[in-house]
Amino acid sequence: MLSFTFPAFEKQILQLDAEKNPTGLVNTFEALESEALRAVDGINMIPIGPLIPSAFLDGRDPGDASFGGDIFPVSDDYVAWLDSKGEKSVVYVSFGSYLELSKPQMGEVARALLDSGRPFLWVIREKVRAKAKGKKEKDEEEVLELEMELKKKGKIVTWCSQVEVLSHSSVGCFVTHCGWNSTMESLVCGVPKVAFPQWTDQMTNAKLIEDVWRIGVRVDHDVEEDEIVKAKEIKRCLDVVMGSGDKANELRKNAEKWKGLAREAAREGGSLDKNMRAFVDHVGHKFMHTHATEN
Repeated sequence: MLSFTFPAFEKQILQLDAEKNPTGLVNTFEALESEALRAVDGINMIPIGPLIPSAFLDGRDPGDASFGGDIFPVSDDYVAWLDSKGEKSVVYVSFGSYLELSKPQMGEVARALLDSGRPFLWVIREKVRAKAKGKKEKDEEEVLELEMELKKKGKIVTWCSQVEVLSHSSVGCFVTHCGWNSTMESLVCGVPKVAFPQWTDQMTNAKLIEDVWRIGVRVDHDVEEDEIVKAKEIKRCLDVVMGSGDKANELRKNAEKWKGLAREAAREGGSLDKNMRAFVDHVGHKFMHTHATEN
């Protein structure tokens, strides 16, 4: 059996990086981004996605139900709440682990959810909730009053297992900031989206969601001068995605299509499996060759 030290392994990785055609592993799958994977000159992009816990993807390992730990305390009663709701009736709202909406924008989202009349599960981190309450007594009273109204119509949690929520049959829409991980998770679960991008790659991901994959609509086509999306526009998008019209049916049909393709990629013998094995074999071959040469 060959043994190696971490410095030796590190040297091997550096040698791989120095290759004329370096390899990059990306969390996507062939059917989703076949053209993009070949668009970067000089890099061999290998799709090894979707990287989702097995319990919510291929089902081969029911015990694999998380990404290895939660960043924030997880609420423990949201599943029971979801169980009490009808199929595809719930709006799930989350803006990721780090993004913080402004207080005015939070208020517009809250008003849209209330005006929509639909049950909703909204993830608002404790830090964000504390900041939203502000320092002025009048502002704090208004926020507390709004929060009480929200709790009557929906459910607010500080954190949850997002893939578990998106996999639940009662969830019919995902209001998302369009971070790549959230985009992939909702795509694998077949949930249509209201895209609410804020910065960096989220704008590109939102365009893919609406114009390429056609599994959601964007709220940011109509932004006020203060860069706030008003409740009326957010509610309009919710009505489109959660409605019963042709557009809603198209979004659901496309979401199911991509869900099927994602799971096909993840099955045994699928592109994820084959690409990962090929990459491991490639690295192993290069390491063995280098080790043999040095000795």
